[in-house]
Amino acid sequence: MAEARLASGFWVQAYLRRLALHDIPAFVTAHGDDTAGAVLVKLNTLDGQSKAFVRQYDLMSGARNWQVLADGIEADVDASIDRQRSFDSDLWVIEVEDRAGRHLLDEDGLSG
Repeated sequence: MAEARLASGFWVQAYLRRLALHDIPAFVTAHGDDTAGAVLVKLNTLDGQSKAFVRQYDLMSGARNWQVLADGIEADVDASIDRQRSFDSDLWVIEVEDRAGRHLLDEDGLSG
């Protein structure tokens, strides 16, 4: 039986709310498909560096985990995100701004 998945728009709103509860600013910079759009999270540490995370399916375990897509100078990470968006118009992009590097993606309910 297939694993039930939340609609992307609902997951994004829940994620933004959880970040807000931790006083971590976050913004939707690209609105993807509300039902089945993939989600990309950009972590901006406000020092010229950033990371982009995407959720990938692990065929061996069946788990869905967040993986780093790009890491480094913010302009380079932005270019990587732009490339992803060029072939996936349904992609959501959320930008999280936190000097301490918090993104909460490893917390229960967000990691898998």
